[in-house]
Amino acid sequence: ASARAAGQEPREDAAAAYSQLLRSELLGEGASGGQHGAPPATPTKPRARGALREACTPPGSAKKLFRFQSSPVPAGTPGALSPFATPGAALPPRRAPRKIARSPFKVLDAPSLQDDFYLNLVDWSSHNVLAVGLGTCVYLWSACTSKVTKLCDLSPDDTVCSVNWTQRGADLAVGTSSGDVQIWDALHCKRKRIMRGHRMRVGTLAWSSGVLSSGSRDRSILHRDTRVPNDYVARLSGHKSEVCGLKWSHDDRELASGGNDNQLYIWNHHSTSPALRFSEHTAAVKAIAWSPHTHGLLASGGGTADRCIRFWSTTSAQPLSCVDTGSQVCNLVWSKNVNELVSTHGYSQNQVIVWRYPTMSKLATLTGHTLRVLYLAISPDGQTIVTGAGDETLRFWNVFPSAARSGAVNDANTWGAGHTSIR
Repeated sequence: ASARAAGQEPREDAAAAYSQLLRSELLGEGASGGQHGAPPATPTKPRARGALREACTPPGSAKKLFRFQSSPVPAGTPGALSPFATPGAALPPRRAPRKIARSPFKVLDAPSLQDDFYLNLVDWSSHNVLAVGLGTCVYLWSACTSKVTKLCDLSPDDTVCSVNWTQRGADLAVGTSSGDVQIWDALHCKRKRIMRGHRMRVGTLAWSSGVLSSGSRDRSILHRDTRVPNDYVARLSGHKSEVCGLKWSHDDRELASGGNDNQLYIWNHHSTSPALRFSEHTAAVKAIAWSPHTHGLLASGGGTADRCIRFWSTTSAQPLSCVDTGSQVCNLVWSKNVNELVSTHGYSQNQVIVWRYPTMSKLATLTGHTLRVLYLAISPDGQTIVTGAGDETLRFWNVFPSAARSGAVNDANTWGAGHTSIR
């Protein structure tokens, strides 16, 4: 028995060493350890990114297994002790997972920012200017200079219900509680025109080149061509309750609309009735976002009684997948730089979640707002998001990498961190 045990020891030792090497190769664990039988060293401070984890070397040291090496190889050399390494060729270094800061790098006070799920009061222009509707006023905040400008004041008879920039970022559309839509020249702070047609408040707006679409509590959607004198050129009817979400596809061929009737409709550019109807949501559909990476891929989110993010293909007219987030879905936006998206939430957790698509694994959960995170916009470089809530704050988060440098995020210092007021 003792002879059999003695014969098994080298094989067990070799198996243990080989297992250690596999872990080193596949899981990134260190292949070298302390003294024979010693426990792993406990670090006294956080390890730097990419640092190798120390591990205990099993009996029958790995040095015996690889004693044919004529010179020691530094422990950090990729593939140094890998049984899969090609002689003379090092494995590429592993890319460390992207770290997403759990705290906002800037907070703006936003007095009178309404706690109303059906409104859309924040938008970010291609010129890096944030538009925010606060009560009867619209304010512009420059992300480059931090300068705040009051664009307009609708008092005493009207309030702001939605804002939306043109793609070029020069003009801002403002939806009001009276049902009017105003077009403003943001550079000169001058109103260009008022467009009527709705009988109740305009809670959502979406531009498609020169055409502006507006959704209202009167259940209709109006297409408005700013190049012609008419207030609107088409009226779309289909929703049975307030229209609270509108988004044009990136090729401007399809308009997605969500309503308080729990419906998600897809409209062609020249249709007056829905081309597609999706009825799977069980609560209001405000959150809508088209993927910039896959043609015809649409994400939508449902309210408190639904809590789900659903994905659809408008090319095949089929539902694709569904994720229960556990709380009201208020907004969605895709990253244009990587295949990820952000959702903001209300009851009951008031969180912001960064997801990897299509696995829908959570990359980060961001907290800090004390009320529903009803508003969301993304910076023109696609790296930073701003969130707004009824707690009357706007919070800026670095969540996505840049397009030029994979894994890098923009430097918050260029924004000037801190807590200030938008007024």
